[in-house]
Amino acid sequence: MAELNLEYLGILNPAAVHHNMPVPALVERALDRGEGILSKTGALVVKTGKYTGRSPEDRYVIDAPSVHDEIDWGSVNRPMSQENYDLIYNRMMAYLQNRELFVFDGYANADKAYQKKIRVVNEFAYENLFIHQLLLRPESDAEIENFAPDFTIIAAPGFQCVPELDNTHSEAAILVNFPKKQVIIAGTKYAGEIKKSVFGIMNYLLPSQDVFPMHCSANTGKDGDVALFFGLSGTGKTTLSADPNRYLIGDDEHGWHKNGSFNMEGGCYAKCINLSKENEPEIYAAIRFGALVENVVMDENTREFDFADESITENTRVGYPVEFISNTVIPGVGGVPKTVVFLTADAFGVLPPVAKLTREQAMFHYVSGYTARLAGTERGVTEPQATFSTCFGAPFLPRAAKVYAELLGKRLDESGASVYLINTGWSGGSAGKGGARMKLPYTRAMVTAALNGELDKGEFVTDEIFGVSVPTACPGVPTEVLAPKNVWKDKAAYDKIARELAASFRKNFAKYDMPEAVVKAGPQG
Repeated sequence: MAELNLEYLGILNPAAVHHNMPVPALVERALDRGEGILSKTGALVVKTGKYTGRSPEDRYVIDAPSVHDEIDWGSVNRPMSQENYDLIYNRMMAYLQNRELFVFDGYANADKAYQKKIRVVNEFAYENLFIHQLLLRPESDAEIENFAPDFTIIAAPGFQCVPELDNTHSEAAILVNFPKKQVIIAGTKYAGEIKKSVFGIMNYLLPSQDVFPMHCSANTGKDGDVALFFGLSGTGKTTLSADPNRYLIGDDEHGWHKNGSFNMEGGCYAKCINLSKENEPEIYAAIRFGALVENVVMDENTREFDFADESITENTRVGYPVEFISNTVIPGVGGVPKTVVFLTADAFGVLPPVAKLTREQAMFHYVSGYTARLAGTERGVTEPQATFSTCFGAPFLPRAAKVYAELLGKRLDESGASVYLINTGWSGGSAGKGGARMKLPYTRAMVTAALNGELDKGEFVTDEIFGVSVPTACPGVPTEVLAPKNVWKDKAAYDKIARELAASFRKNFAKYDMPEAVVKAGPQG
C-alpha cells in the first residue's frame, strides 16, 4: 500500500505516515516511542496526564450559516467562528509537519445502508490503536485504497492552544466543524475524546436520514428480540445488558431506523474502577493484547493491575474490539427493538423499582435523563442530588432535545415497543438514611420479566405522584418491594421526598421546547 499523502489537509513533509497499521505494529511503535508499557496480560497501558476524562468546557462547534439554525447553542455547543477555527487549524497543521503520524480509515455504523467513512489522524500510536479497536475495521486493503472520508478527525495532544490568542477556555480544545466535515482535538491525551467526537458527528448526521441515534447499550435474544438500555454512569447499563442468556449488540452507541437497529461502533470502552473477575468476567478477560488501558494503576514490576486504586482518576478505562466479548452479534446489526429500558439509580428511594411508561411518558423520561448523585461522591455533596442529562447524553447532542425525542416517539409508534423505567437505586429510604440499594437479583428479575413479556401480562396500578404504571407482581420479586411507599417506615417522609423529586423533574423539564402532552406526562404530584 502506497504511503498516504496528507497534503490536502495542510500537513506538509511528515516524517512518516503509517496508514491502517496492524495492531501488533501499533503496539510496537507505542512501546518504542515510550508512550506506554505492557501489562501482565499483554494490554498496552498508558497515562493520559492532566486530562483523564472528557473536557466539556473545551468543546466548540463552528458557527456557519449552513448549520446555524440546526445547532442547539449553549453550554454544550459553544460557538466558534470559522475564522477562529482556521487560525488554530493552520497552526496545528504546521505543528504536525516533520512528525511521525498514524492514520486509521474505518467506519461508523454497522448497518451498511447508514455507514459513514471516518478518517482519524493521530500524533500518538496508542490513540491510533484505540480508535482502530473502537471503530469498525475495513476487511481488506482494497477498501482503503481509494478511501474518501465522510469526516476527518485530527488529534494532536502535543499541540496546545493559547487561550488569549485562540479564544479557547484552556490549552485543550475539541473543535467540531460540520461544514468542513472535520474535528480537531488539541491539548488532551484522553482517547475518549476521539470516540465521543464520532458519536457527536452521528448525532448530527443520522436524524436527517430518519435514524434515531442513541446513547445506550443493546442486546438480543435467541429469537431476535432486541432490547435497549439507556442509563447514566452507575445505573447498571453495562451490567444489565451483559446477559449470559442474550447476545450483546453493543455497549454504548446505537442507531434505530424504521426496519432495525445497529451498533455505531466496532469496540467497547469500559470503566475499570473496582473491576473484578467475579462480577464482570468478560470485561476482565478482554484486558489482553490489543486492548488499550488508560490510567489504571499497575505495579511496574509484576505488571499486575490494582483496579481499586483511583489515585490517578476514578475514570479508569479500557478500550477493546467488541469481538473480545464472547456472546456478541457480529456485525452489530439487530432487528426492530421490542423493549426499551430506562435505568436510573434513584438515591432518594422514592421511584418505583419498575414501571411501564406510555409513549409521552417515555419521551418525558428520555429527555429528562434522570439519576441521582450520592452524598460523598463530590466535594460539598452531603445529600443525594437529582442529576439530569438530556436524552441520557447531553454532552454529545448537537441538535435540540426535541429532535431526538420526536424520533423516539416515531420509533415507538412504528414498533409498538414496550418502555420500562427501572430504578436500580435505593428502596425503603434515601441513601444513608435508612434506605438500601435494590438487590441486583431483583433488578435482573424485573429486566427479565420486561423482556420476556411477563410484566405486560399482569395488572398495573398508577403511582399517585409520578403517574407511571407500576406492576402489582413480578416473578422473583417480593410484592411489597414493587410499591416503594410500602417499604418506607415513615410514610409522611416518603410523600415529602417524592413530591420534592417530582418538582425537580418539572423544574428541569421547563427549559425544553416540548409538546404539552409530553410536559403533562411527567410527575404531577
